[in-house]
Amino acid sequence: MNLFGTEIDGPMVVIRAIHFAATGMTAGCLIFRELVAAPSLHSAPGPARTRVGGQIRTVVWISLAITIATGLIWLLLQTVSMSGQPLGEAISSGAFLDVVRETGFGFATEVRLLFAIALAICLAHDGINLLRWFAFATAIGLVAAIAWTGHAASTPYELGYLHLASDALHLTAAAAWLGGLICLALMLGLIQGDQALASEQFDAVRRFSALGIASVAALIASGIINAWILVGSIRALVGSDYGRLLMLKLATFAVMLAFAAVNRVWLMPQLTPSVKAGERSYAARALTRNTLFEIALGFLIFCIVGVLGTLHPAIHLVR
Repeated sequence: MNLFGTEIDGPMVVIRAIHFAATGMTAGCLIFRELVAAPSLHSAPGPARTRVGGQIRTVVWISLAITIATGLIWLLLQTVSMSGQPLGEAISSGAFLDVVRETGFGFATEVRLLFAIALAICLAHDGINLLRWFAFATAIGLVAAIAWTGHAASTPYELGYLHLASDALHLTAAAAWLGGLICLALMLGLIQGDQALASEQFDAVRRFSALGIASVAALIASGIINAWILVGSIRALVGSDYGRLLMLKLATFAVMLAFAAVNRVWLMPQLTPSVKAGERSYAARALTRNTLFEIALGFLIFCIVGVLGTLHPAIHLVR
């Protein structure tokens, strides 16, 4: 695969992008469930809570299964890349076990697999309140630990600790936003048109808006730190493949912010229970449509991130 004149590993990029998206959906849906859906539907009738909760759990289970499968494929592809051997030979020669046991990437993958298994156990016993919160915590650990598989894990000395912390925050905030968007679209689709749930609908959008603002603030702050470490200068930003791809990511992020601003400033006030039912219904449909656009843009960003992780940081290429 060729991008900006640079050869990249196509299968690795695709698997990384799918893995990041699936992990983000896993964590983001559980963040949404505990911080948005549960409190906003606290007083709603039981069937409504059951419908929304069931849909969220289904998405989490599917996302977690994809996360585990693509994580294992990623480990195999990384073994092939590190050993320079075909897949069958890399496994039979012991190179696969060497990567698992003797590399930072292998250790991070093992830890993340333990997080995934713990999360699956918690989801299987979802009726226990303590395990619901443990699932919430392990899902965040699952997505944040991706930081130890990328450029941040290679940054030396004290700067490396800052980079890891910033990257973990960046990943968690991205998961909260994208996974939350998916659950918001599902929730609006399930309760839209039910006049008895008008206040719950407005409260869910209001709570997610607050979560979105916090996520965007965290994304911007951590993104600045990451760019300072990995790019370092305007010249490196515009003069390298890594920098140009990062600018594409920033442009996509800006479009997402524009949709989010329209949702908050224009559409959210029209969802208040005091607004006429027809206007509320129109606003809910428009909000759902905009949310789907944001989701599509979010997946594009995950694809871009999948490529960025395979490129050398711009700071090493431009002097």
